[in-house]
Amino acid sequence: MSKVSLSAIVPAYNEAHNIVEVLKSVDFCDEVILVDSNSTDNTIELAQPYITKLLTREYVHSASQKNWAIPQAKHEWILLVDADERVTPALREEILTLLETIDDREEVGYWMKRRNFFMGKQIRHSGWKNDRVIRLFKKSKCKYVDKHVHSEIEADGKVGWLENKLLHYKYISIDHHVDKLQRYAGLQARDFDKKVGKITAFHVVIKPCGGVLQNITLYN
Repeated sequence: MSKVSLSAIVPAYNEAHNIVEVLKSVDFCDEVILVDSNSTDNTIELAQPYITKLLTREYVHSASQKNWAIPQAKHEWILLVDADERVTPALREEILTLLETIDDREEVGYWMKRRNFFMGKQIRHSGWKNDRVIRLFKKSKCKYVDKHVHSEIEADGKVGWLENKLLHYKYISIDHHVDKLQRYAGLQARDFDKKVGKITAFHVVIKPCGGVLQNITLYN
């Protein structure tokens, strides 16, 4: 049985320190697209030997960039990987095997668990230990929710699971961590204001406590 073709999409902005390794990890895909948000470092130069298509667009927010890029992929099935993530050899083989029968299945997308790292060390506890993302999906059935930060795929159909994990090198230094927190804070505030409106005691006290309890019971 012939394998279904797959397009990889990698969004990036000033990811010279990451771009070669992430692109190498998706080199099994039939099309590899770099979506660059006008990087000022040498991200594009480093990426050129590994990509089949370059898309450039001024950054709006993550979901907007991805939703803009997805319809421009050549193939129906998409593997979307952020620059700080890596597809392991085991995950690669699982995806390749799945592609042989993927069009005979009812799933329109697949969850992957991520193995998260902080400054090069694996996180073994808390809510950061493992999280899940939909990164393999049909472009005609899936899109990102219109949020500024931490947007997830909204799937029109059944979503399955892959067994092997995606590696996620979340922060490379304390400065990197603080910088992202500062940038995300304002963006998340916009999402929160749009969704919630007036902030109450529930949002300040009860919801955070619920998150802590969830991390204790589910991830440790």
